Amino acid sequence: MLTSGIILLSGGLLSPNPGLIFWTAVTFVIVLLILKQLAWGPIISALEEREKGIQSSIDRAHSAKDEAEAILRKNRELLAKADLESERIIREGKDYGEKLRQEMTEKAQAEAKKMITLAKEEIEQEKRRALDVLRNEVADLAIMGVEKIIKSSLDADTQKKIVDSMIQDLASKRN
Repeated sequence: MLTSGIILLSGGLLSPNPGLIFWTAVTFVIVLLILKQLAWGPIISALEEREKGIQSSIDRAHSAKDEAEAILRKNRELLAKADLESERIIREGKDYGEKLRQEMTEKAQAEAKKMITLAKEEIEQEKRRALDVLRNEVADLAIMGVEKIIKSSLDADTQKKIVDSMIQDLASKRN
């Protein structure tokens, strides 16, 4: 203890002591060799494993990014296809609606023409009936007029035949 007391008294902590420096260096080298044998290898291997783990994580992240980009491209392609398909369906729907409208218009026009034709035929028939009734009345009036004029006793059938032939003559002259 006395020696250590002399060291303290003779120079203090900042004064170099060659023996202390030597033993400190020897102790440092021994601790360094022990650490190299016992701790340095496991520390280096742990750092290498950690580096490999980080590199593996980076590789997985790159591959996940590539996968995500591929899925995104595929989704965009599917969306574009869906857009094209929806446009095609809308176009077909419009075409079908236009075709249906045209068919209905043509059907309505055909029905209207048919109704007009039937109405014309009915009008023509009514006209013929009215002319027949008018002829009969004119014939009756003519017969009555002729009877009064000539005051003869012709029978009604003969008079009617004469008047009908006169009406036919007049009708053929008009046409």
